[in-house]
Amino acid sequence: MAAGLALAAAMVALPALAQNYPSKAIRLVSPFPPGGSVDVVGRLLAAKLSETMGQQMVVDNRSGASGLIGTEVVMNSPPDGYTLLINTIPFVTNQFLMPRAPYDPLRDFVSISVVASSPSFVTVHPSLPVRSIQELIALAKAKSGQLYYSAAGVGTNPHIAGELFNLLADVNIVAVQFKGGGPADMAVIAGEVGITFGNISQEIGYVKAGRMRALAVTSAKRNPAMPELPTVAEAAPEGPLRGYEFETWFVVAAPKGTSRAIVDTLNSRIRKVLTGPGQVKFYEERGLTVIASTPKEAAAHLEGEQKKWGRVIKERGIKAE
Repeated sequence: MAAGLALAAAMVALPALAQNYPSKAIRLVSPFPPGGSVDVVGRLLAAKLSETMGQQMVVDNRSGASGLIGTEVVMNSPPDGYTLLINTIPFVTNQFLMPRAPYDPLRDFVSISVVASSPSFVTVHPSLPVRSIQELIALAKAKSGQLYYSAAGVGTNPHIAGELFNLLADVNIVAVQFKGGGPADMAVIAGEVGITFGNISQEIGYVKAGRMRALAVTSAKRNPAMPELPTVAEAAPEGPLRGYEFETWFVVAAPKGTSRAIVDTLNSRIRKVLTGPGQVKFYEERGLTVIASTPKEAAAHLEGEQKKWGRVIKERGIKAE
């Protein structure tokens, strides 16, 4: 009888917990510096969630080690719904690249929602004498090992997109690692390196302002934010790059042990703000496609991406140096 009463009390407590949640500010950890795509998407999402949840959601940039540091902070936080993670492809690639990755995205986290997806630009400093993908390939072949592209850390989106470009185009543009997408973009704008493969959401303003020149978009189809820009495959239809495609995603997750009631509350609020009036178009104008998945869909997506990128990294010999 005592056990039955305890179980009944627990079942009543879960909905009550969800009803009272949140009762204080929520920290959304971005494991990369300000200015990168994870930070951009996190801040867009946090602003709207703060309005609808009645409590402030604060983006906390905990950068370092290709996202490992901030991700580990969330993993080790209390599973009470007040410390969450927003992450992208390194969430599932670090375990294949780092000698001792301290977490597994499926084992140590609860997936809440895949928020959105987005491709990258192939961008160059305006002084680089190329205006197309074909011209970039020609220059890279003529100056093998002498051109540089900025990346946001080993195994991050710009790094994987750049190495895929090198592989398929049979060129050697050398990766220079920075501490995040924002610093990687600043390196191109300052002329420290000539090329980068940054996310549309973080670079579209720089491109429109003329501080970077976009040559192509990395998705299979043109992006509505800049429909005049060709895809990489379109820009090089006769060569091996006709099969080039790279698109990333942004997931919100919580530490393992977070209650289903809190996860469901967060998921319903996230989906509501992402699909609210004008929000799909708002994200689209920034190069982002709203996904707003369920927790189950998010977990399945991470599992698929873990298998996909694990195989790619192994087959192509990408390593943390």
